[in-house]
Amino acid sequence: MEVISNYTRTKVLMDALPYLQKYNDKIVVVKYGGNAMTNEALKEAVMSDIVLLGAVGIKVVLVHGGGPEINTMLDRVGIESKFVNGLRYTDADTMEVVQMVLAGKVNKQLVQNIQTHGGKALGLCGIDGEMIVAEKLDGESDLGYVGEIKRVSTRPIIDALNSGFVPVISTVATSEQGDTYNINADTAAARIASCLRAENLILMTDIAGLLEDKNDESTLIKQVNVSEVAYLKKKGIISGGMIPKIDCCVEAVRRGVKKTSIIDGRVPHSILIELLSSEGVGTQFI
Repeated sequence: MEVISNYTRTKVLMDALPYLQKYNDKIVVVKYGGNAMTNEALKEAVMSDIVLLGAVGIKVVLVHGGGPEINTMLDRVGIESKFVNGLRYTDADTMEVVQMVLAGKVNKQLVQNIQTHGGKALGLCGIDGEMIVAEKLDGESDLGYVGEIKRVSTRPIIDALNSGFVPVISTVATSEQGDTYNINADTAAARIASCLRAENLILMTDIAGLLEDKNDESTLIKQVNVSEVAYLKKKGIISGGMIPKIDCCVEAVRRGVKKTSIIDGRVPHSILIELLSSEGVGTQFI
């Protein structure tokens, strides 16, 4: 085991000081999903990162997905998983499972994980306090109970933060008529971040970030101005599954979030690297 000197420890803390001061008492929204959510070692790193950030005065809001867990439960109860253009078709039976898994199993496991690491967490979903009010998504294809956000109430989130808790939010929403809708977690995180006027929105993914050549991680683009996004789409650099993620980043910045980042959740402690260093660990949108 490598022995770290006291000098090295001190230098690390001093290098991080400007970033700790920058984010002190500021809100950072983290969308948590992908490999970092299923790999136990990475999950431990994420939980400890969140607890550490809270301990130094940074207010973290955790928004999570849970696609693999939903698929597992659907298989267990004999409901076929259906996707339309990459998006989950959610009929009434599937919606029941989505709500049970996201707002129940996954949400409470994450709350427990944060508390096991010495933090304080409060599990919420979009239905609580009408935090996320949605209507049926009006798209090219019928996706069933997949919703589009109409408005976000930040009061439950702010109340939790002011009481010293990490809000852990599952993206199940309610409608004005009392229907329940499934909301894409990236979309929900972007809207929540903008309504909170967050300092930073971080989307954890299973890739290094936006790549100039999608087959070569050494071509990582470190920073993108939102005005460049249309050009990068035209060139084909932004394509496929990256389009909706980057659209969420652009929307968040245009709605008032200072900076958004797509980071590699496969890298241990990637959240700390992104927030507490100059180079970061993914692609920043400003």
